[in-house]
Amino acid sequence: MPEPSTASRSVFVNLGPRSYTVQVGRGLLAGIGAVVAEKLQGTKVAVITDSNVGPLYAQTVLDSLQAAGKQPVLITVPAGESSKSLGNVQQVCDEMVRAGLDRKSFVVALGGGVIGDLAGFAASVYQRGIPYVQVPTTVLSQVDSSVGGKTGVNLTDAKNMVGAFHQPAHVIADVNTLSTLSKREWNEGFAEIIKHAAIRDAAMFDEIEAVAEGRGDMVELIRRNVAIKASVVEADEHELTGTRAILNLGHTLGHAVEAEAGYGTLLHGEAISIGLNAAVWLSVKHAGLSPAELERVRAALKAFDLPLQLPEGMTNDDLLRRARMDKKYDQGRVRFVLLKTLGDAFVSNDVTEAHLIEALDQIRQ
Repeated sequence: MPEPSTASRSVFVNLGPRSYTVQVGRGLLAGIGAVVAEKLQGTKVAVITDSNVGPLYAQTVLDSLQAAGKQPVLITVPAGESSKSLGNVQQVCDEMVRAGLDRKSFVVALGGGVIGDLAGFAASVYQRGIPYVQVPTTVLSQVDSSVGGKTGVNLTDAKNMVGAFHQPAHVIADVNTLSTLSKREWNEGFAEIIKHAAIRDAAMFDEIEAVAEGRGDMVELIRRNVAIKASVVEADEHELTGTRAILNLGHTLGHAVEAEAGYGTLLHGEAISIGLNAAVWLSVKHAGLSPAELERVRAALKAFDLPLQLPEGMTNDDLLRRARMDKKYDQGRVRFVLLKTLGDAFVSNDVTEAHLIEALDQIRQ
């Protein structure tokens, strides 16, 4: 494990009164108390984590908060996508009531994307909204879900269907926490990294390939991804202009695959990888993406052992039923993200369900 260091590379997310900083570096957890104390005045704080992350990092966070004069309480939910439920939101809020949290209190979300989404949503509704700090501990959450203020939980048939826009007060991405990820968890985060490169930064494929080969600067790669996410969020915080929708490349079918498999069967990044494969194939057919660019995306996904094919047993009818519940459907039409070229994404209203079926059949092969 590298020696702790407070050095970090920061990205400022400029959203006026809701602006915040994302710190990316190594050894940042031990200093979280002092950083948070500068941002938030409340004394009582709920540290929300899961059964995997808690035993690894919760004590470091609790000790740091206590040293800064805060009064933290630890709330732990079971690890896994199934914890993103309304039932767990109620459980978390009940525990915050019992701990005496008030409107001046705040939340620390310590974990991956599930915890960030769940804890952020609980913070958005508790006492009609209290601040929260994101402390993402996976590749996926550090490069994507911890930034942008999207919080929420799943319903039985649809992912992220209940939620709120609630920007964090601060984000601390300690890259050292990635050392305890399984290979599968490490790999899934690169689906979102590859997505960011495809929509906004084609040159980043060089760095992705370097990391796949055991080279490269992971802190800088994460910072670079956060900067992409921040720039899109700044342009369209609440998804009103369509700019933020480009972040959904691969997600319309990816979310359908994830839900149809049963939450937790496929990791989120694995399902998004399958959706990306379909999206880049459709981009060749309907948006001018070159076959060579398609193959570069596929090669990057393969380098991290991410799946490209649909799991057996999934029918087009079942996947389309799931996709129709997606928020990117608009009055029965598909709002589908395509690529003109790597680094140049746009939202198309011309993709039909017949096109989706064609793509699904293609990625079965």
